[in-house]
Amino acid sequence: MNFKTLAGLFFLASIFSLNLNAQKNFLAEADHALYNEQKYFDAIEMYKKAYTKEKGRDVKAEIIFKIAESYRLSDQAEQAEVWYDKAILARYNDPISYLHLGEMKKLNGKYDEAIVQFKKYMAEMPEDPRGELGVKSAEESQKWVDQPTKYIVEPMSLINSEGYDFSPTFSDKKNEEIIFTSLREGSTGSGVSAVTGQSFADLYVSTRDRKGKWSEPVLVEGINTESEEGSAVMNQRKNTIYFTRCMVDKKGYFGCKIYQAKKMGQGFGQEEAIPVGTDSTTIGHPALSADDNTLIFAADLDGGFGGKDLWYVKLISRSKGWSEPINLGSKINTSGDEMFPYIHADGSLYFASNGLPGMGGLDIFKAEVMGENKWGNPLNMKAPINSNANDFGIIFDGNNNKGYFTTSRQGGKGEDDIWSFSEPPLLFVLQGLVKDLESGEPLVAATVSLVGTDGSTAEAETDAAGTFEFADNAGNPYINPNTSYSIAVSKPGYLNAKGKETTVGLEESKRFAHLYELQPIAKDKAIKLPDILYAFNSADLTEQAKDSLNFLYNTLADNPTIVIELSSHTDSRGSGVYNKKLSQARAESAVAFLISRGIAADRMEAKGYGKERLLISDEEINKLPTEEEREAAHQLNRRTEFTVLRTDYIPKPTIPEVESGDEDAPIENEDTPTPEGQE
Repeated sequence: MNFKTLAGLFFLASIFSLNLNAQKNFLAEADHALYNEQKYFDAIEMYKKAYTKEKGRDVKAEIIFKIAESYRLSDQAEQAEVWYDKAILARYNDPISYLHLGEMKKLNGKYDEAIVQFKKYMAEMPEDPRGELGVKSAEESQKWVDQPTKYIVEPMSLINSEGYDFSPTFSDKKNEEIIFTSLREGSTGSGVSAVTGQSFADLYVSTRDRKGKWSEPVLVEGINTESEEGSAVMNQRKNTIYFTRCMVDKKGYFGCKIYQAKKMGQGFGQEEAIPVGTDSTTIGHPALSADDNTLIFAADLDGGFGGKDLWYVKLISRSKGWSEPINLGSKINTSGDEMFPYIHADGSLYFASNGLPGMGGLDIFKAEVMGENKWGNPLNMKAPINSNANDFGIIFDGNNNKGYFTTSRQGGKGEDDIWSFSEPPLLFVLQGLVKDLESGEPLVAATVSLVGTDGSTAEAETDAAGTFEFADNAGNPYINPNTSYSIAVSKPGYLNAKGKETTVGLEESKRFAHLYELQPIAKDKAIKLPDILYAFNSADLTEQAKDSLNFLYNTLADNPTIVIELSSHTDSRGSGVYNKKLSQARAESAVAFLISRGIAADRMEAKGYGKERLLISDEEINKLPTEEEREAAHQLNRRTEFTVLRTDYIPKPTIPEVESGDEDAPIENEDTPTPEGQE
């Protein structure tokens, strides 16, 4: 897109004033074409002819600089970079050449080289903030390229041509029809524009079929003329179009206005100008609020902040028309150009700017609502929506995070092209493996259930390899964003296992992996609990013991139909009667603790076995070489276990919470321990 020309933006170029030698007629003619008529292509040819005839070194340097300017203003960044380089080598004495060379290098994606030029400009013009802004934006741009957002962008090959195609807008209520601006062959205006070197701009329309294919674009009926038309928007009812028209003749452009026209059949009826500004002002790029009562546009009206600003008018009434224009203020507008506004369904404002830190040329920004017709805190959309080229004219397809925008980046079909963008949905996959805890073998046909905090539920069964996966169910994801899940794993003959997972706060797709090892149930085989330590010669539970019993509490809570025997054991030292009584008291204190946590008393039987069921015999212990090893073996015998007695318990409707009492029940010490203090 030649965004500095009327063909691209329907605006006159912002030209800074230069004290250049224009004494000779051929230079004066070229200057007039460049600065007065914006005929950049004509100006380039005339300057090149003037250069061959000029003898003075300083004037030749000025001509080279003006050629660079003509390329820059006609959006030919690669050639502009070459000619700014030449101007500097020719010792053109205005430091602005460093600034513009940095801008062109940034437009060409050469961020490191651009920073060098911006710093040279800062050294020459430290009071001008554009140098520092250029350095900052180039550094940020490289970061955005290296770490792009999630958007996927693609050119719309069925709509684009080899010329300029830009500024799409939906023209029907279903968003199946778009109107856009194009400079392709076949335009209404005859001949070739001296500004762009291409056909004149017209409005075209294309429709999308049920398969998503866009039709061959055709001219919009009723509003295209010999002048330039483009950058349009439809009202909410889609029966009125607002569009930009720039008057043009063989002498050049002279003013742009916004027009409106009613829908009539397949085209539009007689247009009517919106009375804003004078005939010589440049006004265009209309955008409408949701109620159609606020019209935002870009203009070079007096009282702005520099370049093109965003303004708005409010509809007073049908008879009284629109209010006087109001500037959107310094929270949006800069000393550069702000153009191509778009109001999203959520009220936020999108627009293009080259005055805010960007990646090169125009970048697309999003500003949040800060009151009625007030926006602020503009944020750069970053890569890949923005690029080192010109990016502008964004629209959204309803409330979905997809739509279309315009870009002049490489990869398209012509100069400016319309591209689509979409943000892929967050995809979360929960997969896992279920194994037998004791054998390590995978478990087939284990059931894995999910319950989400959003009310969703899902169930899967492990395959022959013991694996499961929750990913997508015919387009409906099991694992949703911003949701926490409870996971339950079960299989007949095994204790249930549970887990949790969450996607809350995640902004990137992710694959979760879990391993569940199920404990097999055998009536004649006890299941060891984590070490539960007691005070010497006591059934009182230590804090460590309570922590260990929480494992059993969770097991009982996760398996509400099991009834267990909770057994306590001692080592071989001490009398049998004493140890049995002590172990029984310890088992009962463990059961009492679990009852205090809310486990039903009839689901547990306390059993103390004393030293009847040693894991390691005294004979084996005595063979161990060190006292340390022998004591460790005795510790293994002092254990607490549970055995599943039944799996048919019917839970009560509710389990009341019981206040914790004195779980350290005293016991009658009928036997005394050995002198060594052993059990």
